Amino acid sequence: MKLDSNNHSVFSMYYQLVLVVKYRRKVIDDTISDYAKDKFISLSEKYNITLVEWNHNCDHIHIFFKAQPNSELSKFINAYKSASSRLIKKDFPHVRKKLWKEMFWSRSFCLLTTGGSSIEVVKAYIETQGMK
Repeated sequence: MKLDSNNHSVFSMYYQLVLVVKYRRKVIDDTISDYAKDKFISLSEKYNITLVEWNHNCDHIHIFFKAQPNSELSKFINAYKSASSRLIKKDFPHVRKKLWKEMFWSRSFCLLTTGGSSIEVVKAYIETQGMK
């Protein structure tokens, strides 16, 4: 296992994040997913977060990323959800018609550590999402 390091620590911190569209509205296509992914990458740099794998279904996204001990995960997730929601609704106005009260993401999210599974197992799982 390859470990990451910074000035004061050695670590391996991998997470799986699942974000669901409010009321599971089916609004995510490849274009919106790619757009949301670009926003994730641009915002994640500020929080010392690196994208490893990304995939989507029509009503949710799966994100596999690694972080550092100083990454503020809940602040990052909330900032990402807020920014991506606002920008998706602005740049894809047709999506607004399918939402309930213009809320894009569900208030909750699922964040899992990947300590129980190997990284390859998690990556393979995410790669197969949306292939049903």
